[in-house]
Amino acid sequence: MKQARIYLDNAATSFPKPQSVYARIDEILRVISGNPGRASHRMALEASRVIFRAREAAARLINAPDSARIAFTKNTTEAINIGLKGLLKPQDHIVTTSFEHNSVVKTLSHLETLGVTVTKVRPDAFGVINPAAVDKAVTAKTKAVCMTHASNVFGAIEPVAEVGAICRKRGVIFMVDGAQTLGALPVDVEAMHIDVLAAAGHKSLFGPQGTGFIYVRQGLELPPIIHGGTGEIDTVLEMPERLECGTMNTPGVGGLGAGIEFILNQGVKEIRRHEESIIRQLLEGLAPVKGVNILGPATAGERVSLVSFNINGIAPAEVGRRLDEDYGVMVRTGAHCAPEAHREALTYPDGAVRVSPGYFSTPAEIDEFLRAIRETAKG
Repeated sequence: MKQARIYLDNAATSFPKPQSVYARIDEILRVISGNPGRASHRMALEASRVIFRAREAAARLINAPDSARIAFTKNTTEAINIGLKGLLKPQDHIVTTSFEHNSVVKTLSHLETLGVTVTKVRPDAFGVINPAAVDKAVTAKTKAVCMTHASNVFGAIEPVAEVGAICRKRGVIFMVDGAQTLGALPVDVEAMHIDVLAAAGHKSLFGPQGTGFIYVRQGLELPPIIHGGTGEIDTVLEMPERLECGTMNTPGVGGLGAGIEFILNQGVKEIRRHEESIIRQLLEGLAPVKGVNILGPATAGERVSLVSFNINGIAPAEVGRRLDEDYGVMVRTGAHCAPEAHREALTYPDGAVRVSPGYFSTPAEIDEFLRAIRETAKG
């Protein structure tokens, strides 16, 4: 019999959000509702303060020296497009991995048609990159290295600090896809030598869908991929306006700011402690189930809060359907917008089942999920 719903798809979009996020969005829509940067009346000024407050919170979270180096986007994909298309020109060389999200894969594929060359470094069997392999792939023509902080398929936490140090030593720009880690793991752009960081607002940052941001270090200027929409005569805008053309999504950015403030108040370390405990429970519960094959690292400390797996003899889509319809458990199945990662995992084209608890997930919900998996595997 179908039970009360259990949401375990936080790697796609977090749910629920902190109450402060709902309250901030409601306040902006009902009370503030002005257009930031477009007028001098009180509602427009208050809307500008909403944007600034969120920008400052994001800067504190990632230890950015200047919040003006953060531009809000509608998602990580837009941030990645701004970063890669702004950095790379014909004849440039970039090093990436063979298990990136399609946001990176498809953008680089497009840039290859324009003359950019791409080298992809492969991971070990658990989806982890060896920094030495990245170092070896860098040449005199390499402009940048771009990689994910944590795979949305393997769940593996990548050695970005080590790769960042290599890039800084070699004089190469380092760009990181932080979609799965911002808010869930400590991220310090200074200590990790990150030059460009792309972030999702709607995952572990607890913002609404349609939000994200890009961080660009001081001294590195990216051209906009969208033009117009500002009141300025000067066409050479400074950051962050350079990358924020048009009317801002003030309710969304305000909600994202409230989500980041929640994280800062709770502490990233506390969030990580809870999620690591939940993932440990998941791994220990899945390991003895006959026919279950887990992708990625074996221990909770080596991965973010997601576990991808398959059950022998049952298609991932069928597992997901049974979990939803028979048990009220919601997970994600398929290729997770990362077919190259599934090729590495030898799970392409069907993909895998991905369960991703969040900060508000409980041990009791994980117990219910594990019961459902045991019964599904027997069936």
